[in-house]
Amino acid sequence: MHRLRELLRKASGKWGLSLFLVAASAFAQGNEPAAVDPGSAGSAFDTARLLLRHLAAGNIEAAARLSNAPQQRYEVLRDYRAKVGEEEFKRVFDRYFHPQNRLVAEYALGVHRLLIWDLGEEAHYLAGQYYVEIDDGKFLMDDVPSEERSKLRQVLDSYRKNGKKWGQTPLNPSGRMD
Repeated sequence: MHRLRELLRKASGKWGLSLFLVAASAFAQGNEPAAVDPGSAGSAFDTARLLLRHLAAGNIEAAARLSNAPQQRYEVLRDYRAKVGEEEFKRVFDRYFHPQNRLVAEYALGVHRLLIWDLGEEAHYLAGQYYVEIDDGKFLMDDVPSEERSKLRQVLDSYRKNGKKWGQTPLNPSGRMD
């Protein structure tokens, strides 16, 4: 939105077609991640819970089908399960359902989503999951690199580094939010 305002300011009061072109340019080029209410329309939260249920049950085939690169996701999950063992694999994904672990934010950038989980039992480690909307309201895990996913990765990095939401500034010069 800031970019759109800046472009409109630069248009120096010219209206009509100029205003339309400036707005269209800002919309096409200046997309920024925006917060989404988890569980609302346009949220990937329901797909994330389903995916995590499959993983907590050890069902890597069903989990892989929830990816936009299912064969690649299956191989990654199969290799990880072989490395850590069946029980540890299930434990790792079951922890997302523990009360001290919670979804703290969801961000959207076009059809792409980032879900950020605070894994409180793991010293408040922030874990990110990426999803992409394939149909109206239907999401898959996003396993295909893209510019949008890279931008969403910056949001996750900001959360991890600064302990703050995307686009917020710290409340004091130290960078702490207290």
